[in-house]
Amino acid sequence: MSQEKVLIVEDEENERNGLAELVSRWGYLTETASDGVEALEKVISWSPSIVITDLKMPRMGGMELIERLESQPQTMAVVVVTAQGTIDSAVQAMRMGAYDYITKPIDFNRLRTILQNASERHEDKLEKEVMRRKLRDAGSLGSLVGSSRKMQEIFRLIEMVAPSTASVLITGASGTGKELVARTIHDLSPRKNRPFIAINCAAIPETLIESEIFGHEKGAFTGALERRTGCFELAEGGTLLLDEIGEMPVATQAKLLRVLEDRKLRRLGSKVETVVDVRVLAATNKVPEEAVAKGELRNDLYYRLNVFNIHMPLLRDHKEDLQQLAQSLLGEMSQKHGRKVSTISDAVLHIFQNYSWPGNVRELRNTLERAVIVCEGPVIESRHLPPGFGQAAAHPAAMDPDAVRLGVGTTVEEAERLLILKTLQATGNNKTRAAEILGISLKTLHNKLKEYGSAQADAAVGKDE
Repeated sequence: MSQEKVLIVEDEENERNGLAELVSRWGYLTETASDGVEALEKVISWSPSIVITDLKMPRMGGMELIERLESQPQTMAVVVVTAQGTIDSAVQAMRMGAYDYITKPIDFNRLRTILQNASERHEDKLEKEVMRRKLRDAGSLGSLVGSSRKMQEIFRLIEMVAPSTASVLITGASGTGKELVARTIHDLSPRKNRPFIAINCAAIPETLIESEIFGHEKGAFTGALERRTGCFELAEGGTLLLDEIGEMPVATQAKLLRVLEDRKLRRLGSKVETVVDVRVLAATNKVPEEAVAKGELRNDLYYRLNVFNIHMPLLRDHKEDLQQLAQSLLGEMSQKHGRKVSTISDAVLHIFQNYSWPGNVRELRNTLERAVIVCEGPVIESRHLPPGFGQAAAHPAAMDPDAVRLGVGTTVEEAERLLILKTLQATGNNKTRAAEILGISLKTLHNKLKEYGSAQADAAVGKDE
């Protein structure tokens, strides 16, 4: 049962008391007032979240009450009760800020629905206000953490775009927190109680990606033994994140664009179109304009997705957030592994501040998770970090001063090739680690190695993940 407070404002005593009794039986806490003047006093002393008010009353009517309530610091929903002949007045009241109206004689089933919806709306507003207060006071928004100017700007953009239905393109290097941004947008949106589905376009073979996104019918292709629901339908009413959108095959991008524009999709092998209501967010670690220029991302899809852009900074560009991030991650990892690790030492913080974090926040998370597992006390010390951590800078050129030798006349393609091969050498041929350092996907790294020829690709064979 809801324990929302409902103030009933009605000058007719029998109607006032009868309505209060009914609303109380629905599980709400109720108070009454005989006119707008008394209602304002009750609002100040009792702080209701919902006000049900008649329009025509002595001393102060409903219209003036609504106007006065707008200046009150607390958030409340106003429901107007009006006679059939004065619906225009109710519409005017809604323009002034009322939440909804109901006509006399009151349809009690409709009133109950209005109150339930108003309660949910009030809870949403309170939750968002709590999140905003956390943002102001502690530098956090959802699972995102940071008090730096860069992160505060990210929070501002998220709060701005979350309530809308606009598509958002989230850009930034691997490990910077693009999926966390998408989840926070979803959690702050009106779709928060519906599904959030994330799909990594780089992790799915080209032959299967259309089936994963759009679904397929039984027998649509060899191996399609039963109907499969795609990600769009799984996210119905909610949010779909297409991560690494630049790795999606161009042919699939064309079909995606059609779904975004028509809000209809057709499963593979189906003759029937299905209407979908899904907000699409996309993320990429590529520079979108460069991906468009190379033909990796369709120009029309880019403009369709890039209604609103949020770019995530590299961790080394907002190191002032390191301590706060570490504390947040420690709490998460300690709970996950049943440990009581509460902080990092000054020595560890110094190492962190002097490290370039090529893997960004993901690398920080992995480093701290390992440290939590091996730590025997409440404080992470330098001995709990991976062997050799922080003794060399993260970038290949810094790990080996001769790592990349470039001279005048070296082409961009050749410089890229040298950097990739030297990074693989520096990571002991660990391609996943190399891809993180280079800020590209594992799939892109494999494609680059194929371009360089079989001999160099074979030389780079090693630990993949």
